[in-house]
Parts: sequence; structure tokens; C-alpha cells
Amino acid sequence: MKLSTKGRYGVKAMVDLAIHYGEAPVSIKVISKRQNISEYYLEQLFSPLRKAGLIKSIRGAQGGYVLNKEPQEIKVSDVMYVLEGPIEIADCIEGSECNNIDCCATRLLWKKIKNSIDEVMESITLQDIVNDYTNIKSKNEEIKLVKRSE
Repeated sequence: MKLSTKGRYGVKAMVDLAIHYGEAPVSIKVISKRQNISEYYLEQLFSPLRKAGLIKSIRGAQGGYVLNKEPQEIKVSDVMYVLEGPIEIADCIEGSECNNIDCCATRLLWKKIKNSIDEVMESITLQDIVNDYTNIKSKNEEIKLVKRSE
């Protein structure tokens, strides 16, 4: 199972904006280069994110995009729901008709997997991801310093 590029790239772009939250607006061109996502694709992702009120565009020579809320107020689920809709593991737990619903051996498994994914996406904010990124970056810098001093 693999999430589509819409969701993955959308979260990456939103994290990029979160890392630079409080700074000048970030252009699609800059995000495109930093995240290795085409400008055209980012434009397609940013349109629904803007309509949902998660980001806003700033016009002008120094314009670009900024988060419309603080990073700790935007959950991964907010981004994913806008770009992907609800995560669907199996038709039988999404309200579709199922002939085996009374005796299906795997329905409960699919429901648990879906609930776990939903819980994780609901519990993680963009700020949590930025914090993880900052910690990883800091540890990598420490490793580089140790290697240089050897």
C-alpha cells in the first residue's frame, strides 16, 4: 500500500512552509527546488490547500505562500484529507455493501489498520515534524563535528 504523491508531496510542501513559518513568504519555485517537486505539481496541490484555508498566497515581487495557521495547529490529517480525502483501506469498512460483512475474517483487521492510520495522522502536527527535523539536523551536525575533530 502506498499513499499517492498528492498526499506525500503535499505534506512535504507544508512542512517546508512550517520550517520557514514566520519568515518571508516562500515561492513555489523555492519549494520546488528544496523538495524536488515540479512547480506545476505544487500549483495543483496548493490550490485546494489554499481553498481549505491551510495556506494563503501573498502577491507581489516578494510574494509566495505562507501557512494560514501556526504549525502546531495544522495536523497531518488536515493536509491529507484535503488532498486525498479519507484514507480507504478496504471497501467493506468505508460504508460500501459487503456480502460477507457478518462472517468476514479480515474486516476487523482492515478496520484496526484504518483506525491506526487515522489516529497517527490526527496526532501529528506540522510542528511535530519540524521538531523531528530540527533534532535530526542537530544530531547530524554533531556527528559532522565529531568526524572533523578526529
